[in-house]
Amino acid sequence: MKKVFGIKKDKAPAPTLNEASDRINKRGESVDEKIKRLDGELAKYKEQIKRTRPGPAQEAVKARAMRILKQKRMYEGQRDMLYNQTFNLDQVAFASEGIKDAQQTMSALKTANKELKGMMKTVKIQEIDNLQDDMMDLMEVSNEIQESLGRSYNVPDDIDEEDLMGELDALEADMGLETEGEGVPSYLQPDNEPDYEELNLPSAPTGHAIPARKVNNHVEDEFGLPPVPRASLRG
Repeated sequence: MKKVFGIKKDKAPAPTLNEASDRINKRGESVDEKIKRLDGELAKYKEQIKRTRPGPAQEAVKARAMRILKQKRMYEGQRDMLYNQTFNLDQVAFASEGIKDAQQTMSALKTANKELKGMMKTVKIQEIDNLQDDMMDLMEVSNEIQESLGRSYNVPDDIDEEDLMGELDALEADMGLETEGEGVPSYLQPDNEPDYEELNLPSAPTGHAIPARKVNNHVEDEFGLPPVPRASLRG
């Protein structure tokens, strides 16, 4: 039976976008090589036209050059068509990749959404609010305990702050005077002046001179010192 009807062959898998794009690019490269070859031939014909004189020979060269130019234009049209096909395939491939990325993003979002819903079931807003209220109460109690422990025992509660400020101002004034007194030497301060009456010093001489006296045949003045000789003035 197999010999009569034959064996059904499996269909070849359809080419992917990348495979189709690569195939078209190879065809485009082949067409580019043909165009380059024709450009080389056209350059030779141009040189021949320049070297030949006007006449039948030059016209024959121009005809061959025209035929090569037509082939070049045909290949250029094919190359442009292949480039357009490659561009379309690239656009489709880009759109396909974008759709695949969107599918993966949606799958990841669905998985994350399911996980978040499962976690939200274990977390309740009311429990969080109650926990915050308990923490606030605990902090207030802790502050009251700290204030109670930091209270002074011997300080009366009915102290007038204005009296305290007055005493503080007076203390600052006294400290200022002491600071000024420290900057003045002791012999210039009025409180440290010596009492000359207690020293029993002789009084300052008045305007009347006291005659000198002799002690043990030595002349002495009122202070017990030898008198100063007086210089004589000559006119």
